[in-house]
Amino acid sequence: MPWASKHLIFFKGKTPGPLMGIFTELTMKKIIQAVVVALAFIFSTHAWGAEGLIIVKSPHSSKDTMDRLETVAKQKGMTIFARIDHSAGAAKVGMKLRSTELLIFGNPQGGTPFMECNQTVGIDLPVKALVWEDASGQVWLGYNDPEFLARRHGVSQCPAVENMRKALAGFAQTAVSK
Repeated sequence: MPWASKHLIFFKGKTPGPLMGIFTELTMKKIIQAVVVALAFIFSTHAWGAEGLIIVKSPHSSKDTMDRLETVAKQKGMTIFARIDHSAGAAKVGMKLRSTELLIFGNPQGGTPFMECNQTVGIDLPVKALVWEDASGQVWLGYNDPEFLARRHGVSQCPAVENMRKALAGFAQTAVSK
């Protein structure tokens, strides 16, 4: 076994004892766990992009996805501050950009408790959600992970984070549901 001769030098000619069985079993368990995690990652319905973004695949057009997100946000009492069509902006300067829209929304009832933990969180509020179409025509909805923002601002134990996380996940799931 060439592998064994390279990696089990510490035996120096001795017959491997019971520790070898434990070593092999633990190694195999770790390999299997790594493969399972990798497969889950590959076959997940979420795309993994920039750090701190939660990205969800949408079966709808980008316009319909954004309309659905805006509707649910309004229904839940959010103020819509802006809806920015980046594709239209690109077209105004003679450039092409696949469908890309940003929705900026929020509510002081959710944002203020987060900022009470650390006012610097205000740089990341109101909440922003981006809907875009990739090169293959797949539509995605992404938004900043509140837990990531809490870590970024040094308030990972902030009690407001969980409520915001649940609300945003609910908005996203409603927007992309069939």
